Amino acid sequence: QVQLVESGGGLVQPGGSLRLSCAASGFPFAIVDMTWSRQAPGREREVVANISFSGRTTNYADSVKGRFTIARDNSKKMSYLQMNTLEPEDTAVYYCGWANYWGQGTQVTVSS
Repeated sequence: QVQLVESGGGLVQPGGSLRLSCAASGFPFAIVDMTWSRQAPGREREVVANISFSGRTTNYADSVKGRFTIARDNSKKMSYLQMNTLEPEDTAVYYCGWANYWGQGTQVTVSS
């Protein structure tokens, strides 16, 4: 079955960095686009970034453009979200997904 497992979240100070990872299995990872989204308490889920199956095309929400970078390694069935210059507003649970499948999420908290 489809499995998506996020990791790498944690507590970081404003201006800091984190790298999230997503391990995928149970579907043809190398031929599907992948998405990272996030949900903060009391807010709707927001798509943060997506990446085409080849990795050649990426898209970002305006709120993270220039600070976050999405990547993938098809040989390892992994997707990554490098997050730099983190802000308190980035605090949320981060999810990786494909189609209607999402992982359990990893908590990112940006606070001093």
